[in-house]
Amino acid sequence: MRYRREIDNVRAHITTLRAVIGVQLLLLLLVWYGWMSAPEHLRIHLPPDLRSGAELSVKEIPPANVYAFAHYIFQQLNHWPENGDKDYGAAIFRLSPYLTPRYRAELEADLDLRGRRGELAYRRRGVQELPGHGYEERRVDMLGNDAWVVWLDLSINEWVQGMTVKRTAVRYPIRVVRYAVDPELNPWGLALDGFTEEGPRRLTDAEQKEPDA
Repeated sequence: MRYRREIDNVRAHITTLRAVIGVQLLLLLLVWYGWMSAPEHLRIHLPPDLRSGAELSVKEIPPANVYAFAHYIFQQLNHWPENGDKDYGAAIFRLSPYLTPRYRAELEADLDLRGRRGELAYRRRGVQELPGHGYEERRVDMLGNDAWVVWLDLSINEWVQGMTVKRTAVRYPIRVVRYAVDPELNPWGLALDGFTEEGPRRLTDAEQKEPDA
């Protein structure tokens, strides 16, 4: 009788172990499924100032990051260090992952027009942010969850064979859209989409001196 009880205890213990193993296998399957369904790339846009902390969703893009993207890409697009006849087209090609197809077509048409007019030969160009006209919240307008307008106040400088031919301050209203097409070539997940309907305009002397004007 005593041996029969021992055998029953062993069988009960084996049953318990089998139940535990079954639960562990189920948990492993759930972990494996979660690992397989997790995205390979996760893009998170952090605001530049984290002194007071930040609470963001994965898809949220802070306005400061949108402004920084627009300023950097537009500045690179207008950087012709040697000869605009070659540098302009090379910049469009190099930055194409950061441009929507519509805006790239507009830039290529502008390149062709300027080239036929002889406006690019030996022309060097550089743009930089006007002092005191850097990022502020009012410089980024949200059009929706996936589109913004960024207002850039830039100083445009151009030279031809060492002679200054243009030096002016221009306000550019640039559309920026979410553009997560190829994260390998465009880690920002954003793209320039051209100007708004009003287009660029020159800043008056008063506006240059008073950014809030």
